[in-house]
Amino acid sequence: MIKDWKELFDHVKGETYSRSLKQFLDAEYQKNVIYPPRDMVFQAFKLTAPKDLKVVIIGQDPYHNPGQAMGLSFSVPRGMEIPPSLVNIYKEIQNDIGIKMNFDNGDLTPWAQQGVLLLNAYLTVRAGIPLSHERPEYQQFITDTLNYIEQLDQPIVYMLWGGFAKRYASAVTNPKHLVLMSSHPSPLSANRGGWFGNHLFSKCNTYLAENGQNIIDWQIK
Repeated sequence: MIKDWKELFDHVKGETYSRSLKQFLDAEYQKNVIYPPRDMVFQAFKLTAPKDLKVVIIGQDPYHNPGQAMGLSFSVPRGMEIPPSLVNIYKEIQNDIGIKMNFDNGDLTPWAQQGVLLLNAYLTVRAGIPLSHERPEYQQFITDTLNYIEQLDQPIVYMLWGGFAKRYASAVTNPKHLVLMSSHPSPLSANRGGWFGNHLFSKCNTYLAENGQNIIDWQIK
């Protein structure tokens, strides 16, 4: 993280919001049960270097139940029951690309290692209380992060699922970067229509291939 994202994090460290966020998290981790573990808060950045970045998937905040959050949006450790939204993601990948997904494994680390930045807007959460860390400091951080990504010259695909993620579409200004939007994969949203049948994953790979990039192997085994 420090090496690959050094320019971004050097900038963030100098911002007032960074010090405010650190003080808040110090107190929260000391007094409450917070997810993910503190050493995994920036896991998405540790696994996906800017030079390898191909896809950005923006989630809202981490899973708030024990053992689920691992610093990657939508991902849970191998062995955990796969959350409903991820089940629908897997179903759409199977229908779209025609590959078999392992519904017993929700660990999306292989995506991250191929250049998929699995980024939550709010990087932490208090146990059992969704959106408990919805703070302006995190909004400023994701704004700085997206501004940094927009300076990268390679083709990048943003996948923005649901109203929350779609608000970040306006941050994408680089003509080499593509935005693919749909409804959220959560059961409530997906069952209303707008998630299944969008072919987001094949469209993403088509764009990458047409622009000289290796495609993403979406299969989780």
